[in-house]
Amino acid sequence: MRIAPAPLRNGFAPDHAVRRWVSGIGSLDAALGGGLAFGRVHEVYAGEADDAAAASGFVAALVTGMSGGDAGNAGKAALWLRSRRCIGHSGVLQANGWAELGGAPGACLFGVVSDHLALLRAGVDALRCNALSAVIVESRGRMAELDLTASRRFALAAEHSGVPLFLLRMDAEPVASAAQTRWQVAAAPSRALAGQAPGLATFDVNLLRQRSGPSGLGWRLEWNGEQRTFRDASASGAVVSVPVRRPAADAGTGALRPIVRRAA
Repeated sequence: MRIAPAPLRNGFAPDHAVRRWVSGIGSLDAALGGGLAFGRVHEVYAGEADDAAAASGFVAALVTGMSGGDAGNAGKAALWLRSRRCIGHSGVLQANGWAELGGAPGACLFGVVSDHLALLRAGVDALRCNALSAVIVESRGRMAELDLTASRRFALAAEHSGVPLFLLRMDAEPVASAAQTRWQVAAAPSRALAGQAPGLATFDVNLLRQRSGPSGLGWRLEWNGEQRTFRDASASGAVVSVPVRRPAADAGTGALRPIVRRAA
């Protein structure tokens, strides 16, 4: 159900007025205050170099869910912007792969941008268009141009339009930003289907940081493309708490490490 927007205060909508997408995982939605917020910036980092495809698949699943289950996004396309460097290292997302995740391949537009400054400018311009269901900005390596000022521009544009922005970062370390959430994603083994058919896409997901909310929580998620929601793929079904030993102000920054899970 879409929540009517409340009057803006200093250019920002109050958190209680934000539309949210319900993921299907109760503990995850509760940690996010009811679900993943529209009109906010969400950072997604690949856990390691080999997890680039998993991070891309996780973002594609989120965009598919947020685009398909919300009446306000009916008929809208997502825009995926990439730096030219990403093509050689991360490959190209195929239409049949998007369809297997439950998306309509024609509902996502792709743009390749030559350099980081042009990528950031294109992202802000795209966010100002509320005819889009979501904007994805994908980059690889350190991006000095994406400083705190640039991320604030993203946050303001996203909040004014209500369009969610996903900053997909490959081979990069987190820095201070105005993002609402920051995630680390790694590939996880899937459960084989009947007849030993390949299982559904499965991800180890860690919520590294969240503004005004809990952080340091991990889930093993299985994506159901038909229902466009996640399922709990962990053996115990329990949320995994990831200890953060850094000061609270620095939580979620620094080198990324894969999630370590111990048997119960």
